[in-house]
Amino acid sequence: MRILQLCLKPPLPARDGGCIAMNNVTRGLLALGHDVKILTIVTHKHGFEPLAMGETYMEQTQIEGVFVDTKVNLVDAFSSLVTQDSYNVNRFFSPDFDSALTRILNKTKFDIVHLESLFMTPYIGTIRRRSKAKIILRSHNLEHVIWERMASGTRNPAKRAYVKYLSRKLKEYELSVMHDVDGIAAISHSDEERFKELDCPVPLKTVPFGIDLSAYQPNNHLNTPPTLFHIGAMDWTPNVEGLLWFLDEVWPLVMEANSAIQLVLAGRGLNDDLLPSGIKNVRLMGEVADAKAFMQSNDIMIVPLLTAGGIRVKTIEGMALQKAIVTTTIGLEGIDAVGGTQVEIADEPEDFARAILQLVGDQDRLIAMGQAARKLAEQSFDNGKIIQDLVDFYTELTR
Repeated sequence: MRILQLCLKPPLPARDGGCIAMNNVTRGLLALGHDVKILTIVTHKHGFEPLAMGETYMEQTQIEGVFVDTKVNLVDAFSSLVTQDSYNVNRFFSPDFDSALTRILNKTKFDIVHLESLFMTPYIGTIRRRSKAKIILRSHNLEHVIWERMASGTRNPAKRAYVKYLSRKLKEYELSVMHDVDGIAAISHSDEERFKELDCPVPLKTVPFGIDLSAYQPNNHLNTPPTLFHIGAMDWTPNVEGLLWFLDEVWPLVMEANSAIQLVLAGRGLNDDLLPSGIKNVRLMGEVADAKAFMQSNDIMIVPLLTAGGIRVKTIEGMALQKAIVTTTIGLEGIDAVGGTQVEIADEPEDFARAILQLVGDQDRLIAMGQAARKLAEQSFDNGKIIQDLVDFYTELTR
């Protein structure tokens, strides 16, 4: 098949979970012998870096990038209140990107146009006018669900009202987009069920995040005592919210019980301003060059998410690296893991702290949980199997 993949940021370098997810789709399709062309938005945060991509990758994908200023503009944000548009989505539309897309569609006939996330759907009209290809929405999250959860956790009344407005507009937009695409590849079974509850009129298939398991080699060494770690970009509100909850509510309980435990934090935008004053045994690494090496060098992964949706890529990577993981119910969303066996699940500060302390105090349990997590990753998130399912979905829709 000939596939045009439209990305909201360059898949490489793989700086975050979204990049990894898009890149794994690309590599999986190429490995199965399909032709893939990438057209990507380039932003201030995610530049176009040929050296990071490599010559072979650029030749295989014929990747092109178009700069789009997606930074939040207060004037445009408030004008959307008058126009009733979904500003979250509209800021990803660019006439320059649209022109590049038009040129590509006029030149090449594609079987599939694969949209990476809701934020690429403003280009559906252009695709319909210029191509007979089937349009597949790769839904990374149901965006309005994230914003509904964020609104419920916002204390400031004015901000809460605006976030509720954004979530409502996003929901309206997502409901309309379902009628404009030919199929939706949901990131998790829970998201597929949500689409069904919204009376989705087009074919649906769960196509979870996949990884090349051969690239994730567990490190059987344990630190003494085992170290905790968290990795996540701090320019994403749910990550900030969850980490602050952990540092304010959970970490003092851990320190009170065992003052020898260390917590190591990594991620883009991480700085001292996030740390409560007087906090102990917390080390900041900032954005690390090699996320896998960082994860391998530590022992217990924490994923304290309170709002979000879809599936957390870093959680799956942690499982593949055979790490014991302590997470919330939302942090585990989309992953069918058994609490107490493959992960620890805790939604209250006392329970979260207790789960950490039990793992630190029982290394046999820590090791067994990591091994069980790795087996789950092998069974459910092997990229080769997942991309074959995606191709089968493409085939059904193009018949």
